[in-house]
Amino acid sequence: MRIIVSAALAALLSGSLYAQDATGVSDDVFSGRPYSPYADRAFPTNVYFGDTHVHTGLSADAGGSGTRLMPRDAYRLARGEQVTSNTGQPVKLSRPLDFYMITDHSDAMGAIIDILEGAPNIMADPDGKTFHEDFNAGGTVAAEAMFRLITQFAQGTISPELNYQPGNPAYKRVWDDIVLAAEEFNDPGVFTTFIAFEWTSLVAGNNLHRNVIFRDGPERAGQVLPYTTTPPVGSRNPRDLWAWLENYENTIGGDVTAIPHNGNLSNGMMFALQDDFAGGAELDAEYAENRQKWERLYEATQMKGDGESHPLLSPTDEFADFENWDVGNLDLTELKTPEMLPGEYARSGLKRGLQLESKLGVNPFKFGMVGASDTHVGMTTMENNNFFHKFTTYEPSPDRVVENGEIHFSNKTADGLAGIAAWQYITSGLTAVWATENTRGAIFDAMERREVYATTGNRLRLRFFGGWDFDENDANTRELAQVGYAKGVPMGSDLSAAPDAKTSPRFLVYALRDPIGANIDRIQVVKGWLDAEGNTQERVYDVAWSDQRIPDENGKLPPVGDTVDLAVPNWTNTIGAAELGTVWTDPEFDPSLKAFYYARVIEIPTPRWTAYDRVKFNVEFPDNVTLKGQERAYSSPIWYNP
Repeated sequence: MRIIVSAALAALLSGSLYAQDATGVSDDVFSGRPYSPYADRAFPTNVYFGDTHVHTGLSADAGGSGTRLMPRDAYRLARGEQVTSNTGQPVKLSRPLDFYMITDHSDAMGAIIDILEGAPNIMADPDGKTFHEDFNAGGTVAAEAMFRLITQFAQGTISPELNYQPGNPAYKRVWDDIVLAAEEFNDPGVFTTFIAFEWTSLVAGNNLHRNVIFRDGPERAGQVLPYTTTPPVGSRNPRDLWAWLENYENTIGGDVTAIPHNGNLSNGMMFALQDDFAGGAELDAEYAENRQKWERLYEATQMKGDGESHPLLSPTDEFADFENWDVGNLDLTELKTPEMLPGEYARSGLKRGLQLESKLGVNPFKFGMVGASDTHVGMTTMENNNFFHKFTTYEPSPDRVVENGEIHFSNKTADGLAGIAAWQYITSGLTAVWATENTRGAIFDAMERREVYATTGNRLRLRFFGGWDFDENDANTRELAQVGYAKGVPMGSDLSAAPDAKTSPRFLVYALRDPIGANIDRIQVVKGWLDAEGNTQERVYDVAWSDQRIPDENGKLPPVGDTVDLAVPNWTNTIGAAELGTVWTDPEFDPSLKAFYYARVIEIPTPRWTAYDRVKFNVEFPDNVTLKGQERAYSSPIWYNP
C-alpha cells in the first residue's frame, strides 16, 4: 500500500502528478522521449471543472418560482464576476469555473416570461390567466402555482397555450438568444460555454430527463430547434430523442450527446431491464447500441441527491448512505419501493449493463460519471459556505430550513406524510474533464471518450488508469500520467484481454486534494462483476488511506476522525492526507468474468451548508437535520470484457 504525502502543490498547475522519486519505473516508458518531460505530450494534461446542468429564468419551473436571472447572468457568475441574486444578495464564486452549459427545459422554453408579463395569448387562455395572477401574487399562492405547474407538466395535462413548442415564433426567438448568449461568453482557453438544452421526459411523474449538449457553435446548432417531449413535434421516448440526435448529425454534420439526469426520481425507470415505452417488452440490441452511442455519460450526483449507490443496494458499503433521495418520483405522486432502487443508482446501473451485455451483445449502460447542479436560480454555487440552493424560495435566509418552528418542505405527498425537506438538497456537483485545452472541441471529445469524473462540489484532482503491467514503483513517479497512458488505459476505457490466466489487472490511482478544500480520508476501488451464474456482484476495496491506520481483522479501516467545529463552523486539515496514490491489484480476478472498476475518493468530514446557515443566522435546527458530511469524487469506470 503506497501512501504518498507531500506539501508540494506544483502538480496542481503542471498537470503532472506528484511522486517521491522515479526509481523503478520501466525505462521503456520514457525511451525516445525528449529531455523535457513536458514536450510532445500526446495525452491530456489539464483538468477542467464545470457544470453540465443549469437552469435560468427561461425554464418554467425556475421563472415561476421567482428566478429572474437569465443566461448572461449565469455566465457572468460562472466566469468569476459578482452578480446580484434573485433575492437581492451579492454572490461570487471562490474561483471561476472553466466551462458551463445552460440547459433550460426545451418544453415551454420562455413561456414563463409571457405568463408573468401577461402576454395577450396567455391571458386569453383560462389556465394562463390563472397562472399569471397566482404567480404575480407571490408568497404561498405563487408557490402553490409553481407546484401545480410542475404537476401538470409531469402528468401531461398542461394547457397547449402554455406549452411553447417549435413552431411558435416566441419559442424560436428565445432559443436564438440562448445560442447568441453562449457565443458571446465563449472564450476559448479561458471560459468555454456550450449550446445545450434539457429534454424533459416525464412518465407519470417519473424523471427521465436528458441534457443535450452540442459540440458545435451557432453555425450548426443554430440550424435546429430543441427537441421536446410534446407530440407531434416531440416525444417522451428516449428512442425518439436518439433518432433526433442521429438526424442532427447526419443532416447538419454536427456532433451532439445526451446526459441522463440522475435517476433517483425515476422510480426505477432510468436503468430499467425492460422497455417501459413498449409495454414492458424486452430490451433489444438496437436499444442497447443507441443508448451506448448517445448516452456515454451519466449524472451521478447533483442537488437532488447523490446517485452513486444506496445502503439497501450496497449493505456492506459504509459510505453508500450519502445524501440519498429515496422518497418517491419527481412530483411525489408515487412513493418509492425497494424494488425500484436498482433502476436508479449508478453502481446498480453499471451492474445491470453487464447483465444486458451478456444477453444483447452490447452494454446499454456503459457510462462515465459526471456531476452537476441542476440549479434553478441561474447560479451554480457548489461550496457549502456559499450555497444559494436550487430554487429562489430557498436562497439564503434565516427560515429556509425551519419556518415558524417547522421543517420547511419543498414538496409533500397529497396526504402530507412524506416529502422532501429544503435542508435535504445538497450543494452542486461538478464535472471534471481531462482535456488537452479549454475549448468546446477538446472538452466535448473528452466527454465522449468518458475521460471525466464527478465530484460533489470539490475540485480535487483524480487520475485512474488500468493495465496489466503496472508495478508498485509506478506510483512513485512524478510523471504518473506519462506512465499511466504508456502502460495502461485511462478512466472511461476498456482493458485489453488478459495476457494469461494468471495475470490480474492492476490499477494506478492518484488523488490530490482541492487546494482550498479538505484533506483526503481514503481512495477506494469499486468493483462490479458478473459471476459464473450470471448474477451481479460488487465489492469496495480500500486501496490507499491516510494517517497510517491499520485495518482490523475483518479488513475494515478505522474512521479517519473528525475535526469539524460546528460552533464556527470550520474544520482543520490535521487529519487526512493532501494526496494519496497507489498501484492496486485485484486479488479476486477471474479472467473469464465481465467486470468494471472505478475509483471513489472520500474526503475527511467537513461542515454541510446547513451548519453554516445555523451559525450565520443564529438559528437552531431539529436533530434530524444533517450538519456535516464527507464530500467525494467518482471516476468513470474501466471495463474488462473477456
